[in-house]
Amino acid sequence: MSLETAPEEVKLAVDLIMLLEENAIAPHTVLAALAIVQRDFEKKLADKS
Repeated sequence: MSLETAPEEVKLAVDLIMLLEENAIAPHTVLAALAIVQRDFEKKLADKS
């Protein structure tokens, strides 16, 4: 599968990984930040229902 035909979430994941790696963000910082982002977006989904 090429990135061009990949699902949007795969494209976004690749972009985020590249951004984080290019900026040399520590893995523990990335995971902590992603947990915050996940909670935020889960709340947004719950608020829509």
